[in-house]
Amino acid sequence: MDIQLEKIELIKLLAETENPTILKSIRKIFKKEQKDWWDDLTDEQKAQIEEGERQIERGEFVEYEEMMKKFR
Repeated sequence: MDIQLEKIELIKLLAETENPTILKSIRKIFKKEQKDWWDDLTDEQKAQIEEGERQIERGEFVEYEEMMKKFR
């Protein structure tokens, strides 16, 4: 079946339903699909990002333009 046609048919069914259980189920599906990339990181990766944020807060970083000057 064509994906666009499938979407239209689902939209029609959704618009016509008065069943709150169906609506809640659909909402759950969409929430489940909206994964946060943070959840896919390893603990080590999360720790490295958090350390990078702390370094930025302490002013321990180099601006991109300054770094590029070193490599030109």
